[in-house]
Amino acid sequence: MHIGNRLAAVDLGSNSFRLEIGRIEHGSFIRTEYLKETVRQGGGLDDERNLTPEAMQNGWDCLARFGERLAGFKPAEVRAVATQTLREARNRDVFLSQANTILGFPINVISGREEARLIYQGVAQMLPQSNERRIVIDVGGRSTEMILGTGAVPQVMESFRVGSIAWSNRYFPDGQFTKKSFAMAEIAAKAVMDEALDAYHPSRWDVAYGSAGTVGAIADVLVAAGWPAGIVNQEGLDWLVDKLLAAQSADRLKIAGMREDRKAIIGGGVSIMRAIFDLLSIQSVEQAAGGLRHGLICDLLGATANNDDLRIKTVQRLASKFGVDSPHGARVGQVATTLFTQLVASSSNGLVVDAERHLRKLKWAAQLHEIGCHISHSDYHKHGAYILDNADAMGFSLSEMHRLSLLVLGHRGKLRKLEAVLGEDDLVLQLQALRLAVILCHARREPDLGGMTLQRTAPGSQVLQLRCRGGWAEAFPQSAYLLREEVQVWQRTPWSLEILGC
Repeated sequence: MHIGNRLAAVDLGSNSFRLEIGRIEHGSFIRTEYLKETVRQGGGLDDERNLTPEAMQNGWDCLARFGERLAGFKPAEVRAVATQTLREARNRDVFLSQANTILGFPINVISGREEARLIYQGVAQMLPQSNERRIVIDVGGRSTEMILGTGAVPQVMESFRVGSIAWSNRYFPDGQFTKKSFAMAEIAAKAVMDEALDAYHPSRWDVAYGSAGTVGAIADVLVAAGWPAGIVNQEGLDWLVDKLLAAQSADRLKIAGMREDRKAIIGGGVSIMRAIFDLLSIQSVEQAAGGLRHGLICDLLGATANNDDLRIKTVQRLASKFGVDSPHGARVGQVATTLFTQLVASSSNGLVVDAERHLRKLKWAAQLHEIGCHISHSDYHKHGAYILDNADAMGFSLSEMHRLSLLVLGHRGKLRKLEAVLGEDDLVLQLQALRLAVILCHARREPDLGGMTLQRTAPGSQVLQLRCRGGWAEAFPQSAYLLREEVQVWQRTPWSLEILGC
């Protein structure tokens, strides 16, 4: 994939949307423009966890402004991600269907651990190279990420569902500050993050760094009051709580360094930070310059190679964890990609959009198609789809993992369960190639594909045709029988499969 001399990262956070634009000089990224808007979409989830119309409109309006600035950028030069609010939102597809068009680039909703990986990558990129043991803490609007790492390498990553917007709404309603509300907020935060005590024990790190808005907002107030720049310590947090209690409410809060847009959510942010300090016996946190968007830029600078390496490792890790028969998965993948390549050649203009990307996803789905057998051999495809839809997969967005889950779900059995997506040509072609590959490899040995071809009967046609050489069906009667059964399955869909020579 070709990368130009400019890059852009878009971060749809729960509190703010951010756009980072820069150019590449001698292999390094130099910022040329930074836009940030306080959208506070994390406060726009209703009791049913749906984004309100107002929250969606505010997001679309901001993305329209970002989209205007990104006009002329190539797809390979921009990466956009969304975090906890859209992970939670039940109607996120409604928001994203318009958001993608308005921005002009696809927006990927990423998992909490993928967000943590990107945060650490961004923080490490902006720090001097060293082998120090680090803990990075990022308190966002609806989630908090903690990452342990050494130098540039993250080692332990976790995302907790506790954030400044969520905690402010829950424990400081109407912006009222009381000793009781702070005590309750801190107890609740520690209850959510209690498991962090073992994983992030002080003996496992030497320096603590704080990333993103909450730490920055607290640090701004402390430095305005004469505390050391770039440091948030226990004494400073205690002093700030006293100031909030003295003000009694966000409306009455007048304190140097405090931005107006932070007043409504400062109570939640401070209570979470105090909970983390107490839980992990932290004395001080250094404010980090890097963050999620810088991690996105790092991925872009590495083009697709580094991200693919990460995803390959993720697939291998999942296969190993769930005891997959890896040689068989590789065998199915080889056959599936061969068949899919033939289908691509017979599609409109000889091409399927992003064929190379679809081939990679198809190969990964083949490697993981039996992942559900670890749970049960009965309906293992359903178990496998559930695992992939809920797995923390480094390098993958939630939509990418859902695509893999659909392929695993549909690689065997009836197709009624995938009725809603059978209008997507690329997915159907992937699915057909995978299903045929599983059939042809049913004996768990290399199948004889000599003289076998799979193609559309015409560009854009929904009729697929598998041709076998003369005598193939007699040589492999069980495979031929399974292929004829497959024809019957596709007859119940808008698509059809024809078998010639069997």
